[in-house]
Amino acid sequence: MELQKIRSLSDEELTHHEKTTAEQLFRLRFQVSMGQNDGVKKLRLLRKEIAQIKTIARERELGIDNQKTQGEMTQAAEAEAAAEKKPRRAKQAAPAAKKSAPKKTAPKKTAAKKATTGRLSKAKASKAKGAGK
Repeated sequence: MELQKIRSLSDEELTHHEKTTAEQLFRLRFQVSMGQNDGVKKLRLLRKEIAQIKTIARERELGIDNQKTQGEMTQAAEAEAAAEKKPRRAKQAAPAAKKSAPKKTAPKKTAAKKATTGRLSKAKASKAKGAGK
């Protein structure tokens, strides 16, 4: 169902539509779990529709009016179309004279440090096994 149609529904119709959509979603999930249906698109559509209904119900509860007037909608569409028509400039390459400082890296562990850390972890593991007995 389109968003404008959902917005035009009364509060009672909105709750009724939410219940029926939730029931459809339940039945479809059940069919998918039984292997009778592969309705991935329909699942997605029903979840989206329930979310839209709940959003509109909450907007009404809070007194928020998110409907754009027809003039605002056309202005937004024209602005998007104008933005798409503008040619994009290619970024210019940075000057070659600038040189950045080399990145600092962490010092590498030596073989001796690796060996001692391995022994310590084995010793700790054996102590932990002994403590559990």
